[in-house]
Amino acid sequence: MKSFEPPRRTLMGPGPSDVHPRVLEAMARPTIGHLDPAFVGLMDEICGLLRQTFRTENALTFPVSGPGSVGMEACFVNLLEPGDTIIVCQNGVFGGRMKQMAERCGATVVMVTSPWGRAVDVAAVEEAVKAHPEATVLGFVHAETSTGARSDAEKLAALAQQHGMLTIVDTVTSLGGIPLEVDAWGLDAVYSGTQKCLSCPPGLSPVTFSERAVERVKARSHDVQSWFMDLRLVMGYWQGGAKRAYHHTAPINALYGLHEALVMLHEQGLENSWTRHREAHERLKRGLDALGLELLVPEAERLPQLNSVCIPEGVDDAQVRSALLEQHGLEIGAGLGDLAGKVWRIGLMGQGADAHHVDFCLEALGSVLSDQRAKVAVSA
Repeated sequence: MKSFEPPRRTLMGPGPSDVHPRVLEAMARPTIGHLDPAFVGLMDEICGLLRQTFRTENALTFPVSGPGSVGMEACFVNLLEPGDTIIVCQNGVFGGRMKQMAERCGATVVMVTSPWGRAVDVAAVEEAVKAHPEATVLGFVHAETSTGARSDAEKLAALAQQHGMLTIVDTVTSLGGIPLEVDAWGLDAVYSGTQKCLSCPPGLSPVTFSERAVERVKARSHDVQSWFMDLRLVMGYWQGGAKRAYHHTAPINALYGLHEALVMLHEQGLENSWTRHREAHERLKRGLDALGLELLVPEAERLPQLNSVCIPEGVDDAQVRSALLEQHGLEIGAGLGDLAGKVWRIGLMGQGADAHHVDFCLEALGSVLSDQRAKVAVSA
């Protein structure tokens, strides 16, 4: 048996994104105990950096030991009890996943659907909220990874607050890439992932909970169905001061990597990161225009860091992606759900949001499309 040597790839799909050597080097540092005083100090620093990134003062802000879907589930299992009603907005794959998790919590789910590739329809959500005064939670995706659409989190949160509802918000693809103001917008339970605009390997899910959300958790009448994700237990580890209550063995080296990624983000400046992602998107759009390719999402609702490109008629989706990977070492994403076979998803996230990545992608995509079109012309 030989050690595994992964191939060299340029990751420009929906995630994971390219990881900076500084982050990989940090993860290779010596492992220490998860209750070591030095590690406890690192935990506090990570929480502080995450507060800056989420733009919040929430005390309960920390990385869940698991990928973004675990962060999502942690929000749902803690804020929902059997018999609760939640309104879930779906404009892509991950709104559907919210529905599945809410149902597993025993909640009644009211769905508000919007077309894939469009932002959540705030007016439709308002109608649902008025029609269901028993609903206690509103769930929505800020940045829908399956389509590249951005919804208006500020307006949706304001609507929920007007009706005394908490919000559960998916920011897996938005954190670090576009403006996200947890406190200013009044978001309650917010989860993200490390492998998108933070340019860290997958495996951790940053979350933040408002005081209102924490009060709801403490007032539960039923135990949280998941022992591992029960915030009443986890708080003793992440908020225990110098004396931490053992809950689980944290992924120590992965947390080294997250710390380094957050340090790099704030060395650059959060607003500067937002600007960099926007500029990379605009450069990509100009190049796609030159190739005769169109973006799916209307300009006002687009995510700069996740671009759904409409596949031209007669072009084979799988063949193009396979050629990009085999000939250029470039990974882009396929469409999901309703968009399978209809779009490519090009990620400009974290380290991938720069002119070098954009130009490399455009050159490779142009070359592969030219080759495929030439083959079609010969066969015709």
